[in-house]
Amino acid sequence: MFTRIGSRLLLLLSLLIPAMAAQADKMISDGSYEIHYNAFYSTFLLPEVAQRHNLTRSNVRAMLNVTVLEKQADGTTRPVAADVTGEVANLLQQRQTLNFVSIEEADARYYIGDFRISNDEQLTINLTVLPEGSTSPYQIRFDQTFYTD
Repeated sequence: MFTRIGSRLLLLLSLLIPAMAAQADKMISDGSYEIHYNAFYSTFLLPEVAQRHNLTRSNVRAMLNVTVLEKQADGTTRPVAADVTGEVANLLQQRQTLNFVSIEEADARYYIGDFRISNDEQLTINLTVLPEGSTSPYQIRFDQTFYTD
């Protein structure tokens, strides 16, 4: 019997563990929020998870996962809604706009965007994250190289 908790755990594991194996989770943090982000190959998603959330698996597509956590007075964190936008650019400055899908599962919220990749392509990823209740957006920029072979 596959329970609702089992389904949520499957989603969490399929989104985070393979991505972290490919590239460690990155994070920025201040006194109010933690923003976790990572880019990974779309083929790392389990087919049933991709289908359930209408995400495309392909060897020429990658995904970006963003999670925003608000720090609580007791030291814990809780997921919060955010406005997440961004773009991906290659070395020739060819740009792709990221369109994020919000996925809510139990006590988790993810923002997933996908983009095209080519073999041995270094991409610069620029994100703007505005957590709900915040007046100042966070700017995140990082580079990552993808291989399709």
